[in-house]
Amino acid sequence: MKKIITLLAIAGLFVLQSCTTSASFEIAPIARNEVFEVTTSFNSNNNYGRLVTLNPPIYSSDVVLVYRLAGSNSQGDVWNPLPETFSFNNGALDFGYKFDYTNSDVDIYMIGNDLQSVTAEYRFNQVLRIVIVPASYAKTINKNSYSDVITALNVKDSQIQKIDL
Repeated sequence: MKKIITLLAIAGLFVLQSCTTSASFEIAPIARNEVFEVTTSFNSNNNYGRLVTLNPPIYSSDVVLVYRLAGSNSQGDVWNPLPETFSFNNGALDFGYKFDYTNSDVDIYMIGNDLQSVTAEYRFNQVLRIVIVPASYAKTINKNSYSDVITALNVKDSQIQKIDL
């Protein structure tokens, strides 16, 4: 009789057990603030473009911004956001810089009808900064201002990674 009562008690424990959920869950990825600096030249040998590989790949929710060093003034370096276009006096497109990206690379390139005629100042030794912005910041910062982006992401100059191509 004791064996039957023990068996019923054990069976009751299994039957009366409450629902449980599986212990598997996804941990949200840690947001990364990364800034890369690339110096490159645009010419016919590289089809007026440069592909920069991101290693490791970025998250699909991240946003990539690219800025070109346009000069400097009394406040410091002047960084222009891409896309950037330059026009003739009549308003027609002369040339410009554009970019597109995937989670594993950034393709930065020039556009225009006669890129060979663009002066060396705009084709050679162009300094570009690629900024990876986590999705949580992407909607709240002024993406047209390099300094606003860097300040919001709290990136110091010493944290900027230089890439040799």
